[in-house]
Amino acid sequence: MKNEINIIWIDLNEELYKFILGKTNDEQISKDIHQEVFLKIQSKIHQLKQTSKLTSWVYQITRNTIIDYFRKGNSKNISIDKLDIPETESENFDYSKLTNCINQKIEHLSAQHKEAIILTSFKNYSQKELAEHLKISYSGTKSRVQKAREILKENILDCPNVESDNSGKLLDFENN
Repeated sequence: MKNEINIIWIDLNEELYKFILGKTNDEQISKDIHQEVFLKIQSKIHQLKQTSKLTSWVYQITRNTIIDYFRKGNSKNISIDKLDIPETESENFDYSKLTNCINQKIEHLSAQHKEAIILTSFKNYSQKELAEHLKISYSGTKSRVQKAREILKENILDCPNVESDNSGKLLDFENN
C-alpha cells in the first residue's frame, strides 16, 4: 500500500495542488486541503476496487475535500458553484451525468425540502441562517434539512446505475 501511495504522490502531487489552488486561490488553504486529500487517499486506498479508476477516484476525493472545507464555513468568499468542475482526466468516468441525476432528484423533492437542500448544500447557508431565512425555529430547520437529505439519498441510491455499500455510502456510478 505504501508503494501505491508513493506512485500516486509522484504522478498526481503537483497536478492536484494546482487543481486545488485553482479552486481556492489561497496557497495556505490549498496546502491544508492537499495534505488532507493525501491522508484520505492513504486511509481509503483499500476501498478502491478498480485500479483503472484511480485518477477519477483521487479527483473525487479532492473535490469532496474542497467542498467539505467550504461547507464547514471556513471561507464565505468563495461560491460552492465555482467548485463544481468538470472531469478533466481522459478516463471515461462521467461525473457530469451523476450531477444531472442528482439535479433531477432534487427537482422532484417537495418545495420545502428542495429549498433546504439548495440553500444549505449549494448556497452555503448554515442551518441557523436557513432558519432565519425561512422564519422557522432552528430545530425545525435542522429536522427539515435532515429529512430532505434522507429523501434525496434514498432517491439517489435507488438509481440502478449507482453502487453503494451496506451503510448506504455511494461507492461508484456507472455511465449508461
